[in-house]
Amino acid sequence: MRGADERPDSMFSYVSLEARVPQDHPLRAIRQITDRALTQLSPRFGALYVNFGRPSIPPERLLRALLLQVLYTVRSERQLMEQLDYNLLFRWFVGLGIDDPVWDATSFTKNRDRLLDGDIAAAFFEAVTAQADVARLLSHEHFTVDGTLLEAWASHKSFQRRDTPPDPPAGGGNPTVDFRGERRRNATHASTTDPDARLYRKGAGQPAQLAYGAHVLMENRSGLIVATRVTPADGYGERDAALLMAETVPRGRITLGMDKAYDVADFVATLRQMDVTPHVAQHTTKRRSAIDRRTTRHPGYAVSQRRRKLVEQAFGWIKTVGGLRKLRHRGGRLVDWLFTFAAAAYNITRLRRLLTAAA
Repeated sequence: MRGADERPDSMFSYVSLEARVPQDHPLRAIRQITDRALTQLSPRFGALYVNFGRPSIPPERLLRALLLQVLYTVRSERQLMEQLDYNLLFRWFVGLGIDDPVWDATSFTKNRDRLLDGDIAAAFFEAVTAQADVARLLSHEHFTVDGTLLEAWASHKSFQRRDTPPDPPAGGGNPTVDFRGERRRNATHASTTDPDARLYRKGAGQPAQLAYGAHVLMENRSGLIVATRVTPADGYGERDAALLMAETVPRGRITLGMDKAYDVADFVATLRQMDVTPHVAQHTTKRRSAIDRRTTRHPGYAVSQRRRKLVEQAFGWIKTVGGLRKLRHRGGRLVDWLFTFAAAAYNITRLRRLLTAAA
């Protein structure tokens, strides 16, 4: 018998959100990891709010919603609120009931900025990393460092001279700007859209773009990120960030795997003074490498060079799934917050598999 194509307009549902989500759904394990981290952050949340006035968006729900935005590549807060309105899976993960109203996108963004002031992304990242440490999934001796570029939310037309007022627009929403033949440098020019972004060319034959430098420190046992930094894209940020992140590792002899861009004599010497063994890929094209047989003869050097390639998986995930290939926000402080939060989301997705395999 053919079924009838009718649209029932039932006003009541007798199936709870908890019952609708399959027991083996990946978000169940992700929510457990997330809730344990949020429980540790509860005292910090309390310090950000006063004890009177109208209740704000609960910070736990706000962070769960931001985590969904990263995991499902939702391109804007406005679209995220739209998804929360009709997506029952999203409602269950965030902690909203079926009939609970969804927040306004502007209010959601304002409440997120409050967490920016409290440096909650770094605290959330540390709470997630601590769970991996308790499960003995982290290496405390062998690490990898690397950097990448995050394209800024600013166009070449916004990159104008600092000492002269911008030319009046020619009219229209996308005016014509002719900068052909003009020598444009970060010392004399700045973006009017995102002043913290820098014009940078990754290599010969590569296009120059307004960007930020994003850097991670990864441990080599499980491929989890243990530290992050965002710096101006000036060509020196990679080595500076590597030194800063290496200082965050508890004292003791460690190894640090890196690519050829870090094969600089002064940098290698500084690492040795910090009791860090630099497992740098040798750069021998028309030059002499700062690394010799005293380092490369050990089997651990070859292992570091193999394991360091895992960091590219992290960058690929953060840029594609995490949506940070082309930034949607402006300002170095906010970009740093979002990159750290995306790194925490990446760790959670890996932890879900690692904890299941270890059980």
